[in-house]
Amino acid sequence: MRSNQRSAEAKSWRGFYATGLWKKGRKAFLQSNPLCKRCQARGQIVTASVVNHIKPHKGDWAIFSDPGNWEALCPPCHDAGAQKAEGAGYSAEAGLDGWPTDPNHPANRPR
Repeated sequence: MRSNQRSAEAKSWRGFYATGLWKKGRKAFLQSNPLCKRCQARGQIVTASVVNHIKPHKGDWAIFSDPGNWEALCPPCHDAGAQKAEGAGYSAEAGLDGWPTDPNHPANRPR
């Protein structure tokens, strides 16, 4: 599936992003969290312009609208990291030591 195509399910909740609540909340969140959280974890200072849902909302308004479920990201971290992690079920982001930071990453699972 190409990145600009959406499933029928996803199309049903795309309107959430057009609501005044989302637009106002997103703007306020980015003003309070101006730097990309994932870049900061790697010791980089990069401006955030995307509000990512940490736990995918899948159309659940309560999860979608919860600022506690938001993180500020730069577009590359969102597009390459967050979206990929959502599909895989874990993030491949690595810490300064090179080890995956996500406890759900296969390398961090108990053997």
